Amino acid sequence: MLQLLIRGALAPLTRFVYRPQVEGVENVPTSGPVLFAPNHRSAIDTAVLALVSPRPVRFLGKAEYFSGRGLKGRALAAFLTALGYVPVERGNAMAGLAALGAAREVLEAGETFAIYPEGTRSLDGRLHRGHTGVGSLALETGATVVPVALSGTERLLPVGKKVPRFAKVTVRFGEPLDFSRYEGLGSSPAIRRAVTDEIMYSIMELSGLEYVDRYHRRPSENQADAA
Repeated sequence: MLQLLIRGALAPLTRFVYRPQVEGVENVPTSGPVLFAPNHRSAIDTAVLALVSPRPVRFLGKAEYFSGRGLKGRALAAFLTALGYVPVERGNAMAGLAALGAAREVLEAGETFAIYPEGTRSLDGRLHRGHTGVGSLALETGATVVPVALSGTERLLPVGKKVPRFAKVTVRFGEPLDFSRYEGLGSSPAIRRAVTDEIMYSIMELSGLEYVDRYHRRPSENQADAA
């Protein structure tokens, strides 16, 4: 019921107030498993994509968001579930495998799932090397990959802010990518890297962002290395 309320009332209202420009909706298959692969600029990217997607879309969310106590905690968990979040533990290799497993279940059920190939928000405005989890999911599930370019969300909700501002936001859904030619080769690290790089190239062309062939690292990580 809450999911219907969000898609039937909240989504149209949000689009009316903030007026995001949405392009390429026709590129999203109307049925079957679809894997959205967007660039990542802001904490609000997930909400924006969920509210403009032509299909309900699922995302990974930190498990602690769903474990709050009291009325407020239960309300937040219900809202995130309705918005499409799948709770997963974070922070270690086993958690990473569990996250991919949760995503795989969504896709194998014929639903739509979104994963940020960069793994974290880009703080320098560039597009960084993608982690191969997106390639693994595409190869293992046979899902159609739709690259997505998000623009302006970093101004809609700047770092450190909690309330969205008014800013021009554009969401572009690119032409779908089919990797069926690699069927049966999903266990190959080289193939997973090739598929991931092809996805990142499509995001780069769609977004016009400068591409950096290295993983994005937050300042705290770089400082830890220096120490």
